[in-house]
Amino acid sequence: MSDFHRIGAKRKVLLCVLVFLVCGVVLPWVGPGTLNVRRVIAYQPPDAFIFLQLRLTRTFLALFAGGALSLGGTLFQAILRDALATPYTLGVSAGASLGAVTIICLGWQTLWGVPATWVGALAGAFLVLLLVMSAAARRRRISAFGLLLTGIAVNSICSSLILLLYSLSGVSRSFSISRWLIGSVDATSYTSLFVFVVVVSITACLVITQASGWNLLSVDEQWAASRGVNVNSLLVKGYVSGSVLTAAAIALTGPIGFVGLIVPHMVRARISSDHRILMPCAFLLGGVLLASCDAIGRAILAPAEVPAGVALALLGGPYLVWLVRERI
Repeated sequence: MSDFHRIGAKRKVLLCVLVFLVCGVVLPWVGPGTLNVRRVIAYQPPDAFIFLQLRLTRTFLALFAGGALSLGGTLFQAILRDALATPYTLGVSAGASLGAVTIICLGWQTLWGVPATWVGALAGAFLVLLLVMSAAARRRRISAFGLLLTGIAVNSICSSLILLLYSLSGVSRSFSISRWLIGSVDATSYTSLFVFVVVVSITACLVITQASGWNLLSVDEQWAASRGVNVNSLLVKGYVSGSVLTAAAIALTGPIGFVGLIVPHMVRARISSDHRILMPCAFLLGGVLLASCDAIGRAILAPAEVPAGVALALLGGPYLVWLVRERI
């Protein structure tokens, strides 16, 4: 990479960082009703409570959840060499959804002091992770093709079980299942948010530091191996890291679609296809997109709210169609 392109790339990443930070500052102020800045600064209710306990945590959850899903999509597209791969392609989302739906059907509210659906979603995601890894492994080697086929099969099984549980549940629980499956961003505690941000940040850094390997792997496994890459180890690291990012986000927000598909394509088309630039920009802009859709959703039909998953689909679907038409 020439010095000119390196400088340009750094500026693009810094611009994405700036947009990410601006959203973190501005978007908590967007919503039904107007907050008084002076009352918030003076910590006077109800403005201070609404800003600090509801909107601020919700915005940062959306920023990091969107970043995690977008980076997960970028990672799986590199591993599978499939432009249509998403964080949900390899079954992790379906496993998390099945775990959460099972908890809802059992009527459990909390486990070990945290919402039971979070525990169920994480447990389901990591059970699927272990199942796919063990089924795709052959002679202690894992192939991207094996991961893809196994993930699709597990995804279908989990989706069928979700439909079965939905059909057997009562009216109130079926409503809760439907609401969770739509995907939405809600306020959360600062403790949960801190743990989530730390897990996502550490995993994202580990993924981005392997960007050169993802560049080679996205071309071909044999090509990467001929350049000294331990393909088997990199595939395991990629699938585990992508699963952690996806499971952590879904546990708190539900299965929000599109962001893991749209943002990698947008960054690849408008900024760079080099994973050293693509991955950090996808993480940052994925967070910006989800947080912006969540802010729009809670303001456009106030006092009613449009779930972030619905707002994202309504905005992202037409963009994806336009992008496909432009590139055909």
